[in-house]
Amino acid sequence: MKSALNRLWESTASAPQVFDPRRLTHLPDLVQRYLNHSITPGTPLASAVHLRMHGQIKLNAWSPFQAEQVIAWNQGMIWSATAWMKGLLPVRGADSLINGCGDLRWKLLGLIPVMTAKGTDITRSIIGRMQGESIWLPSVLANPDRPWTVINDSQIQTPVYLFGETTPLQLTLDDRGRLQFLDFQRWGNPDESHYRYCRFAGIMHDEEMVAGYRIPSRFSVGWGIEDLEMTDEQSFFRATLDSITYR
Repeated sequence: MKSALNRLWESTASAPQVFDPRRLTHLPDLVQRYLNHSITPGTPLASAVHLRMHGQIKLNAWSPFQAEQVIAWNQGMIWSATAWMKGLLPVRGADSLINGCGDLRWKLLGLIPVMTAKGTDITRSIIGRMQGESIWLPSVLANPDRPWTVINDSQIQTPVYLFGETTPLQLTLDDRGRLQFLDFQRWGNPDESHYRYCRFAGIMHDEEMVAGYRIPSRFSVGWGIEDLEMTDEQSFFRATLDSITYR
């Protein structure tokens, strides 16, 4: 999967345009505040991001992990990771969305399959994940033609279109325009009953400025999270970004 991740990254091209806040002056003030906080004027409008991260993932119990990810907008994504069950047994694999098809492949000790899945439901769920992860590519959200709705004095919403799926993405901001909370309806099966749209959300704990982008760098996500007071029962993933590269 490492070679597939590298191929996806190498297939992306350098950004031809740069961020110009003057093109956004027709948007609501709160939207401009978010985008101007997230992107420095003159920053190339990237179409891809390469992330490295570490954290904890809930595999029955909380397990440490390290991961590498490429998100190439309108192309696909790969999240390749190793987690250690009980701190000892390595589970390696990837969540991927390539050529419009989602795929989950995870093996214990690199040999014994522990999760293998693909098909329409998996594809729709990974598309939803990628739509939510547009927050690491705020250049995607900075299109001056993108429609936005202001919900109140701290929340904005925009539809994110990707591979035939549309997801209204809701962002909660602080007074500076920093992203604090993200939520949207994602196709999934969190209780293993049946696939349907479920609330998926994340709390953004810290942020970092890299190559002209100011993005969340430490975060927790899960199904059914209602607000910033998230519990362990609601979250299944906690991560800190170690490196961020744009193209």
